[in-house]
Amino acid sequence: MAPEKTVFVNRIKEGQAVEEVFLVKDMSRAETRSGKPYLMLTLMDRTGEIGARLWENADAFLAICEPGSLVQVTGQGQAYRGTLQLKIDNVLPVDKKEADMELFLHAAKTDIDEMAREITAMAHNVQDSFYRKLLLTFFRDSSFFVAFQHAPAAKAMHHAYLGGLLEHTLAVAKLAGLIADCYPALDRDLLMTGALLHDIGKTRELAFDAFPFEYTVRGRLVGHLVIGIEMIQEKTKTIPGFPEEMATRLQHLILSHHGRYEFGSPALPMISEAFVLNFLDDLDAKLNFMNRLEEQAPGPGYQWTDFQRTLERFLYVKGRPHTEAENPGSHEQQDAEDSTSANSKQQNLF
Repeated sequence: MAPEKTVFVNRIKEGQAVEEVFLVKDMSRAETRSGKPYLMLTLMDRTGEIGARLWENADAFLAICEPGSLVQVTGQGQAYRGTLQLKIDNVLPVDKKEADMELFLHAAKTDIDEMAREITAMAHNVQDSFYRKLLLTFFRDSSFFVAFQHAPAAKAMHHAYLGGLLEHTLAVAKLAGLIADCYPALDRDLLMTGALLHDIGKTRELAFDAFPFEYTVRGRLVGHLVIGIEMIQEKTKTIPGFPEEMATRLQHLILSHHGRYEFGSPALPMISEAFVLNFLDDLDAKLNFMNRLEEQAPGPGYQWTDFQRTLERFLYVKGRPHTEAENPGSHEQQDAEDSTSANSKQQNLF
């Protein structure tokens, strides 16, 4: 029987003795300047994530600390360079079959069934018959719609949890409706269809039947933008007389919604609806990321995060009402962190 979980990540304080079960999100082996191995871990539960370091007998714990493993950690909360982490003394394996995994995995806060009904209602409300038929062809396909409801929206950056794709899609579609109300010249049906279908390729890009989420082979080699276009082409072929020009405009929205070549878009937004979709997709992704940082902030009130490499800036977030202190790490930790700083700066947080 797995130990009862009583300590959650977002309540750990500096100096606190911790003996608790966590899910290993990431693990890497490093060495101090003197050649002594240690493990750098990211541990998580449903409330957030925390970095951890295991300094003694690191190689003996490699197999236990594989990403996706549940582990019982004994250690202490310790602030280092303004960031709280765990200094680990010991790690024991925990059988996943005996644990309630909902305690360890992030999930959408809104009920999945409720969001699915709302998405389906939006599809029915699209006035153009071709776009409406296309949407309903997807949402009546049970194999697709089940995957769509449970997929994450990303491997790690935004909405990176079960139900995240549905939650993100619903938010973008709601925003699209509001923007269409403000700008009547927009093609509402095109914009709404693009919003509802812009990330469908993620149902095939990501493997999410187990944690940690990983890319499928096709997902990594081709990517969800192109996969999404292929999925749309598959469905439009089943709808007699689907106008080629309408299909082309919709495909443009899908291919350009990342906004820039360096962000993975094969095309730049070139029509009004494509600009809107790009901005709304980016807005919802960033706000979800900010919200996660606020939930994981070490104290109440507005405060600075550590440097967010992906956004290339510090962020000023409003923390929740629990407090953490700061204190410098050990000399051994300072030595090790300095020796690996060049590598750590290259790590993609997402």
